Amino acid sequence: MLKNGITKSPVDLDTTQITKHFGKITVAVVAGIILWQVPYTIDEGHVGIVKRFGEATTQVNPGLHTKIPFADTVEELEIRTRKNTENLKASTFEQMPVQAEVSVNWTVIRAEAFELYKGYGGLDQFENRILDPRLRSATKDALARFKAEQIIQNRGQVIQKIEETLLSAMSDFPVKLDSVQIENLVLPQKYLQSIETKQTEKNLAAAEKHRLERQKLEAQREVNTAEAKRDAEKARADGSAYAIEIEAIAQAQAIRVKGLAEAEAILKKAQAIKTNKTLVEYVKAQRWDGKLPTTVMGSGQDILWNMKEK
Repeated sequence: MLKNGITKSPVDLDTTQITKHFGKITVAVVAGIILWQVPYTIDEGHVGIVKRFGEATTQVNPGLHTKIPFADTVEELEIRTRKNTENLKASTFEQMPVQAEVSVNWTVIRAEAFELYKGYGGLDQFENRILDPRLRSATKDALARFKAEQIIQNRGQVIQKIEETLLSAMSDFPVKLDSVQIENLVLPQKYLQSIETKQTEKNLAAAEKHRLERQKLEAQREVNTAEAKRDAEKARADGSAYAIEIEAIAQAQAIRVKGLAEAEAILKKAQAIKTNKTLVEYVKAQRWDGKLPTTVMGSGQDILWNMKEK
């Protein structure tokens, strides 16, 4: 019973309790939502741009962070390598129409990602407003500097020129360009056939030149072989002549030595004979054949040796 004498029914009491419980549940749900909004994470390969009431205020790295619910929002910005591809129509040096598909790999510099976001609002806006127009311009400029035949035969030079022009145009922006590639080139079919014909003729000419050079090398090889044989024969002949000369000198020296020895022996023998008459008589006796002489010698001549000497 209430103070004024009115008594509440059980239904009124249940409604009041339900209202109280519903209020508590609502507060708990709202508190849970608020708490759920406080933490957030940034994935690897990205940075987070924190905006407070729509204004970019700071940049955060990958990991777990907290924010003010309903006041702060976070937008992720990819800093991994991205690839942009452009299809465009251009002209060669001789005003030959060409359709090209060109791509560029590029990366946002991590430390300057916040400035890129503040200046351009995100990667898509940066690509559409800054990167893609400059890529198209650099490609058209490079293609216009080369003839169609040069573009087909030496695509690397065209790519290098596109990279040089694009790097110069993007030097003031917080990105790093990795590489440019020409994915596809389309020229008029008639012109492609003429280029193919020219290339075939060049290949045939190159093959003929190679054949002639090969023949020339073979002829030179034969000449070198003949000269080598000639030099070898000459060397052998020179060696034989030298050997004969050395042998002749050696023989001459041997004969000379022998002659000197014989002369010395004869001289010594003559000296011995001169000083020793007995030796002379002995030699005579050795050489006598046992026959008496048939001539008559004068007086005072001995037949064999002088018997008077003792």
